[in-house]
Amino acid sequence: MRSEILDVDERFGKEYAGRYVFAEISWAKRSRIIQKHTKYSPITGQIVNSDYIAIQAETIMASLKEQPSNKPITLDKLLSEEDGVPIALGELFSQTVNRLNTLSVDETAFLSAQSEDKNQTLPSRSFASAKNSGGRQTSSSGNQQKQSNSSSSSSTS
Repeated sequence: MRSEILDVDERFGKEYAGRYVFAEISWAKRSRIIQKHTKYSPITGQIVNSDYIAIQAETIMASLKEQPSNKPITLDKLLSEEDGVPIALGELFSQTVNRLNTLSVDETAFLSAQSEDKNQTLPSRSFASAKNSGGRQTSSSGNQQKQSNSSSSSSTS
């Protein structure tokens, strides 16, 4: 598995200075993290809500294999809105982890967008075929009604 080392200087603060080692995580681990923080509609199965920040924070923690001895990075610290990691450092960690775990632009868009914004499924051929065969039956019965109307009108004349 691939890994990447970041040597962070004191520009983000003395507490964050040091060596960070990130390693690629498995597809299964990444999928479990995504599933954990994504809510699906029980009826349609479409995404109702996805907590992209929590997904990213857990992915960072899963990939983080070594950090300075004072352990400045925790999941709580990554998720904290008031006493959290500096934005630029969080972005650096995110870019590193996304590069290691090869999150594509489409996957990132999928994680950050609501399902109603873009339908993630494609219609199947069997659905289209069933729809067409149903259409033919309806139109044939319509034709039969027209024929019977015309024949009854001709017999009354």
